[in-house]
Amino acid sequence: MNGFLNIDKPQGLTSRSVVDHINRLLRERGLTRSTLPKVGHAGTLDPLATGVLVVAVGHATRLIELVQSQPKDYRGTFLFGKRSDTDDVAGQVVEGDTARATSISRAELDTALDGFRGRIEQVPPAFSAVRVAGRRAYKLARRGEAVEIPAKTIEIHRLDVVRFEPPELTLDIECGSGTYIRSLGRDLGELLNCGAVMSALVRTRIGPFEQSQAISISDFTAESVVSELLPCAVAAKHLPAYVCDESESASLSHGLSIVPRESAWQPANPDHPEVFAFVDSFGTLLAIGGWDHRWPELRPRLNLIAARGTEEIGNGS
Repeated sequence: MNGFLNIDKPQGLTSRSVVDHINRLLRERGLTRSTLPKVGHAGTLDPLATGVLVVAVGHATRLIELVQSQPKDYRGTFLFGKRSDTDDVAGQVVEGDTARATSISRAELDTALDGFRGRIEQVPPAFSAVRVAGRRAYKLARRGEAVEIPAKTIEIHRLDVVRFEPPELTLDIECGSGTYIRSLGRDLGELLNCGAVMSALVRTRIGPFEQSQAISISDFTAESVVSELLPCAVAAKHLPAYVCDESESASLSHGLSIVPRESAWQPANPDHPEVFAFVDSFGTLLAIGGWDHRWPELRPRLNLIAARGTEEIGNGS
């Protein structure tokens, strides 16, 4: 019972409530506290947002960071001429410069958007899960405490205008990990001197997990919650794969490095070691690792065999 669920989250639910729902379905299968697998989600979606929420079950929870680090696609809608303490319409919304919001030209918009492509600095929203002095920013903000969050570097790979009818704008966004779409709209509104809030957000992709293949949370049952599990290997599709033989799989199960069988397996750049997916002949993900440059060896760094036991190698989980 290891793998991922590609869930199409509806508006109004928190990511945590989706995880709780999956846990309830697993318990309906007769699982007890001692046999219930771990369940977690990769990449929080606010209640306002909809779309792809990847839920990891069992040993797949160890791959959550790998999923979160992959590029994400969003479709976001923003209203110019408004501001909010949460940077979206779910917070306390106040009027900005409404006259300016309705007079923004497409040329002005395009020029402003150019400044948000590529690697940029972004300050996360005050109402976010970012930690400030060891505490979640949103908890401090809810108590009315001043929240000062330092800017961080993010990357916007693609930023396309879908519809622009002032004061409303819809964008398609492809971005790297850690990007807050609410903050993007907020900063765009400030640059255009009118303010902006996010009014809708759909996440259409995280890495290989696409909304077109996602399943509505309401369609899951105690039976389908297991049958719809995608294998752990899906999370590593973007990585170069090293196919292990039986002896290499046994070495990995003990956390040992292996000497690659093919001389072509060399790091592309010794200063930036490649990350590999170790798989068996069935395509089952065994481990994630990279080069140990002290020796010509591949070393497992996240070992799924050790987590589940070598007797399960090749079971397709």
